[in-house]
Order: sequence, then structure tokens, then C-alpha cells
Amino acid sequence: MRVIRLLDEMQQVAGSLRTEGKSIGLVPTMGCLHEGHLSLVDLARESCDAVIVTIFVNPTQFGEGEDFEQYPQDLDRDLALCEDRHVDVVFVPTGSDVFPKGHSTFVEETELAQGLCGETRPTHFRGVVTVCLKLFVLCQPDFAFFGQKDAQQTAVIRRMVRDFHLPVVIEVGPTVREPDGLAMSSRNLYLDSEQRQEALL
Repeated sequence: MRVIRLLDEMQQVAGSLRTEGKSIGLVPTMGCLHEGHLSLVDLARESCDAVIVTIFVNPTQFGEGEDFEQYPQDLDRDLALCEDRHVDVVFVPTGSDVFPKGHSTFVEETELAQGLCGETRPTHFRGVVTVCLKLFVLCQPDFAFFGQKDAQQTAVIRRMVRDFHLPVVIEVGPTVREPDGLAMSSRNLYLDSEQRQEALL
């Protein structure tokens, strides 16, 4: 498994894979991996020659006062899980590389991003769509894998891919749940025991 941190190196590796005729499956994540993420890795492994997992806590999808600084991270654990699942490349860029000083260009979907999460997090999907477009350019995937749990996000990304004529197929994996039925999420770590029970509602 290769761990890549530099943008130009990622583009070179992706270009080489494509030159070799290998299909690329991309699983974008913010790290703190759980079985939901890993199920997407398994889907990518089944259908693609090479699997790339990105680990990047994207600052532009966090609103003011949200949990960017506290977002759970454990890179060593994530890398071990990726290796166990036979991931080919883990791309771990820095925020200053993905969004260099003076960055002023964003992509915004203006229809499907309204309502639901978009109602209370008005800049969230702008950040999601922008970073996904960047990751698609850097990793050059044939397929990108997202979880059904994030239904609005998946719909927004599919619309972006359609509207920009990107040669990427968006695949959606089923929601993976805890034994008691709660959808797996990195942010479940924030819940105390009482909130954990309330979340099941």
C-alpha cells in the first residue's frame, strides 16, 4: 500500500494507472474510518483494478462554530485498516495544498443542496462539491463510492458529475448500521450514553 501526501505525486500515480489500462475506484473519506467506509472499500475492490482512499478533513465543508478542530482523527489506525482491506493508495493531502493561500474558486450546486442539511448548513455542500471535484481531478477515478447514509450529499455529487460531464460513475453503497440499528458515523463518538439512545429515534 502506498501512502501519498503530495498533489503532483497523486496525479502522476493516477495517470500511470490509467496508462496501464487499470480502472480506478475512489473512496473519499475524512478519516476516522469505520465499517461503513470499509464496506465502500470492499465494493471498490470488487469492481476496480486499483483502489484509492482519500483521508482529508475538508475545512470548507464546516460552518462557523462547527467541529472542524475537534473532528476525530487517527491516521495510524486508518492506514492499518486500509492495508487490511488491500487498498492500493491512501492519499493524505494537507489543507494548505488542497486549498492554497488565496484560494477563491468554489463550485456550488443550487437545487438539490437546498433544504435538509442545506437548510441549517448553508455552505456545507459548496465545500463538499468543491473538494470532491478537486479529488476527482487529482485521483482520476473511473468510479467513486459514497454511502447511502449521506443521501443528499450523494445526490448533489451526482448532479455535479452530470452537469460538468465528468467521466466518473458514482456508486452508492448501502448504509451500514450498529447492532442496535444506528447508522455508523465517525461523529457517533461525540454521543454520551443518553444521546446514544436518543439517536435511535
